[in-house]
Amino acid sequence: MNTNAKKVRDVMAQSFVIVEGLTTVEEAIRIARGKNVKAIIVDKRDENDEYGIVLMNDIARKVLAKDKAPDRVNVYEIMTKPALSVLPDMQIKYCARLFERFGISRAPVIEGGEILGMVSYNTIVMFGMLSE
Repeated sequence: MNTNAKKVRDVMAQSFVIVEGLTTVEEAIRIARGKNVKAIIVDKRDENDEYGIVLMNDIARKVLAKDKAPDRVNVYEIMTKPALSVLPDMQIKYCARLFERFGISRAPVIEGGEILGMVSYNTIVMFGMLSE
């Protein structure tokens, strides 16, 4: 497969976690560690809402560095919302350009309002740049 033709769906990780906004940071870390993921999706409150996202560096900057107790902070307090998402049929080169333009390193892959997976610079490079 030509690298230029590879799409996000070809490289995305299908492991992700979704938590409610009231989940504590402590519990979110436990869930993420148990599923071996580096980002936590915060679920929509209803069909008119948008997904949020919490990265481990958000937790480090907004909880750890500020000496807040992870069992007393809810993920909705530190999430980025709306989470910038990508479509599964986007070419990986455009996904990388989008990440660069917006200063992000990972995003949920969403189609028809449902999360299919997560894509990151790591997955793009590791699974998208070499021909098999």
